[in-house]
Amino acid sequence: MNSLGNLIGELCKVILPIHEESYLGNIDSSIAICTLSSMDLLKKISNSELLNHISIVGRLLSENKGIDSIVKYVNQNKKIKTIIICGKEVLGHKAGHSLLELHKNGIDDYGKIINSTSPDPFLTVTKSEINYFQNKINLVNIINETTFDTIKKFVI
Repeated sequence: MNSLGNLIGELCKVILPIHEESYLGNIDSSIAICTLSSMDLLKKISNSELLNHISIVGRLLSENKGIDSIVKYVNQNKKIKTIIICGKEVLGHKAGHSLLELHKNGIDDYGKIINSTSPDPFLTVTKSEINYFQNKINLVNIINETTFDTIKKFVI
C-alpha cells in the first residue's frame, strides 16, 4: 500500500502541483498561525493587519512533509513559542490531528507519529528537533475555526 500511496502522491504532484505557501509577518513575534487547508483564511490573514502581530502564517496539508517543515522551522526560528492551529482539517490526511499527536506523543523508532490516525504519518526530522517542538512550543488547538475575528482574539 505504501508504494501505491507514493505513486499516487507523485502523480498528484504532476497533475495538481501544490506549492508551499506561507507569509512572513513580524520577525519579533512569538506567534505563528497554521490555517490547515483553509486557503481563504490564509489569504485573509496574510492581507490583514494581523500579519504585523504574528511571525508567520501558513497552511498544513500533509501529515508528513508539512509537519516536518513546521518542526524544522520552529527549530530554526527560536522566537516562535506558540502555534495557533485553525482552519478546516485536511480530509483524509488529518494533518492538524497528527501535529497535535506529535506534540503530545512524539514518534516511534520508525519515525511514525504515535497515535496518529493519518494514512502516512512518517517524519524525517530528528528526535532532538521533535523534543524541542514538544517542550518549547505551545499549540493552541482551534481546529475548524475559520472566523477571522475569533482567531484574531488569540493573537491580539
